[in-house]
Parts: sequence; structure tokens; C-alpha cells
Amino acid sequence: MKQLLALVLILFITSCDNEKKFRVIRLGHGLDVSHSVHQAMIKADQYLNEISSGKMRIQIYPNQQLGSERECLELLQIGSLDMTKVSGAVMENFAPNMRIFGLPFLFDDKEHLFRVLDGPIGKSLLKDGEDFWLKGLGYYDSGSRSFYTRDRPITIPKDLEGLKIRVQESASAFEMVKQLGGSPTPISWGELYTSIQQGVVDAAENNPPSFYLSRHYEVCKYYSIDEHTMIPDILLVSTHLWNRLNIQEQEWLQAAIDRSVKDQRGFWTISENIALEAVIAAGVIVSYPKKEPFQKATKGMYEEFKKDSVIASLINQIQDEKN
Repeated sequence: MKQLLALVLILFITSCDNEKKFRVIRLGHGLDVSHSVHQAMIKADQYLNEISSGKMRIQIYPNQQLGSERECLELLQIGSLDMTKVSGAVMENFAPNMRIFGLPFLFDDKEHLFRVLDGPIGKSLLKDGEDFWLKGLGYYDSGSRSFYTRDRPITIPKDLEGLKIRVQESASAFEMVKQLGGSPTPISWGELYTSIQQGVVDAAENNPPSFYLSRHYEVCKYYSIDEHTMIPDILLVSTHLWNRLNIQEQEWLQAAIDRSVKDQRGFWTISENIALEAVIAAGVIVSYPKKEPFQKATKGMYEEFKKDSVIASLINQIQDEKN
């Protein structure tokens, strides 16, 4: 029913747009309006308006107004929605090479990550979903993911044994949690707070702003920052829309997104600091376990991934980008 209402709303907006002399691009996502990604999307709209001299705008629908992350992806695939934001972990279901982002401890630091994303490797990966009507336009920073738990801190992999840990719909995330001794449990983001509160799961993993803005710190009082993965958010456009745009419109949209990417990375750094200060003030115990035991425990994932020659090549290329 929710998806049907979203489609009706979109069709109504589309009919209104046809009467106007400028193009409105509809972008739906599931994040709060205070999130750095939403703020960057607002900047993208402003840039697009400026670059196109008022001929193109982006209409943003946050907070799952048009559906969950998965539902927005499906709307893009049938051409009923123009743009959305998804985690790189979710995209591996449509673009298999993007599962590279799910490898634990692949990147040394943010500088290493950004060199890869902004260079030939990252640009090539953005094209991987086009067979599924999903074209990547750019990467937003999503920081690093770490574990947060209800009842005890995570200091070594053994501490994860026996815990039910919420993961995204990602085979890589499943495998990582298994290799660390936990029990991976897929739960939608919108249901996670209640699931933790009711004991359906014992833990989850995400970045500091998501931990804070979701208010998961109210039910999880331990945040163990092991930074196991750095999985970017990916801004997607439906190829149904992209192929209708003329070359100049495509250039305008890409330029606006490129500029917003730079803004978002600055917004993200600020939001990370604010989030950590806020959860500590709320009584969360933040710790920084040694990474080496976690790296050792997940080495098997590298051996498995390297059985795929394309992924093996990607791993080597990414490691070559280290300082």
C-alpha cells in the first residue's frame, strides 16, 4: 500500500511537472533531514538550479516518504523515481564488483578511500549497475562502520560469539559477522530500534552519525570503534531518466552532484564529531579495540574474494593506492 501511494504521488507530480518549462528530478531517500547526506542533496539542488539557469531542479523526499531503501531502488528500476541514495553494501546485489567495499580493513584511512573513489577504480564501479537500470553519479562519505551492543563492549572477536548482530542485505556483511563469530541477522533500518529494545538482536554496526541520529544509543550503551569497513553511500540515477536527458542536461546534473560530494565530505566530518560527543554525553561507553585481532579473524574473506579474478585485480589495484 505504501509503495502504491508513493507511485500515485510520483505520477501526480510528474503530470504537474509536464506543465512547467523546467525539469524536476525526484530524489527519494530514507535519511533524516539533519543528516549530512540530505544537506548535500539540498546543495546539489542549489547547484543544479544555478548551473542550468533555473531549467533543472531536484525535488527531495527524505525520511522514507517514498519507501525504504530497497523500495526506492525498485522504483528507479521501473522508472517511477529518478534518483536515490543507497549504501554500497546494498548495491552489491545489483553490481557484484561493489562487494569489494564489504571487505574488512580494505582501506588504511579516509585519504586512501577517497583516492580510490575519486579515481579510475571508483568511476568504473559506478557503471556496474547500469544493466539493472541503476547508474552511479557519485559517492557520499559514510565514514567507517563499527559495532554497538546492548550489554557488553566488544574488545576482541570472541566477544561477538553468540550475539545476534543486525546486518544489511549484503552477503559480504553476513560473511564478515560469521567469521567474527557472531550470528548475522538482516533487519530493516526502520525496525532496528525496536528489535534491539526487544532483544530480537543484541547488536548492530554502523557509523557514529547513524548511531546517534537513529537514537540507537538509547538502547545500546557500548560503542566499540573497530572501523571494520568503510562503505560509501552511492547516489544513483535511473537510466530511464538519464537516457531521456540530453548531453547538456547530463553534464549539468553530474556537475551539481560532483560539487555536492565535496560539500558532503565536510558536513560528514562535522557530524561525526558531533555524534560522538553526543552519545558519550548520553552515557555510551566508547572504546577503541585493537584492530589486528579483527583483521586476522576476517582474513578468510580475502582468500575467498580472490577466487574471482576481477575482484582479485580490484584488491591489488586498491592496495596499490596506499601511501
